[in-house]
Order: sequence, then C-alpha cells, then structure tokens
Amino acid sequence: MATKKITATNYYPDKKLVVTHISGDLEKTDIEQWEKSFKDTLKQLPDNTTFKIFVNMYGFKAVNIDTHKRFRGIVPLTLADYGWKVGYLGLFEEEAKTMTYKNTRGIKCVGAAHSHQDETKMDLYETKFSSDNEHFFPDPTQARQWIENLEISN
Repeated sequence: MATKKITATNYYPDKKLVVTHISGDLEKTDIEQWEKSFKDTLKQLPDNTTFKIFVNMYGFKAVNIDTHKRFRGIVPLTLADYGWKVGYLGLFEEEAKTMTYKNTRGIKCVGAAHSHQDETKMDLYETKFSSDNEHFFPDPTQARQWIENLEISN
C-alpha cells in the first residue's frame, strides 16, 4: 500500500518550531516541491532569531536512485545556512569538511529531531550521532514530542 504523498513545511512561531514533512513514494519533482516549501518557510522566519526543527521523513521512499540523490543533501545543506551541522554528516566526513556554515539573516537552528521508518538506521544514528539538541526517532510522535519540549533561548 502506497503512503499518501506529503511535501510540506510549516513554521509554528509560538513554539519556534519548523516542521518539514516528506512522505510517500516520491519522484524527483516531488522532492523539488518539498525543497521549495522547506526553503520558502525558512525565508519567513524573523531575522536574528532561533528555531528548532522536526524533519519528519516517516513513510518517505525515493522511487529511484536519481530521486534519492536529489533528496539526500537538502536537509544538511539547508540547515548549514542556519548554523546547524546535522549529526549524520559523520557518515560522510570528506563531504562534511567542505560544508560552509552561516547564520542567514542572523537566524540560527538550535535543535533538531529526525524521524524515519527505518528503525535500524534511526537506532544507528541515535547511537552514533545524537546530542543534547539532536535526536533520531523511528516514531514521529516521539520525535515531535521531544522537539516541542526542547527548551531554547531567544
């Protein structure tokens, strides 16, 4: 059974929370639509503020390798523009060395939760790459709860 396609990003200012959600059997054009919503939402954040993010990839499946290649760099590269180094970049040390981090318009990401249905992958990422401000979950409900409860300043 195919999962419904979701490619949406929303900002909840009262929680200083960005939620980007990508789900379903997606093609390259779906990835491009999701990336646009992700970046457009981040552009709406107030200057000189902080935010936390929930990257909900639960149910996401790339329909082919080209789609996966188009997808895989979006989260780390986009969040690097807001000062955040995604933990799983530890898997790609050479590529990670070339990344540039900045705080676009003074905006800074200060926490991240990631969710995906691949429990083995999420457990590995949680064990190897989690930190006080970043965790990896096979359950999107737990991920959302954790990130909403993460205290941030500003």
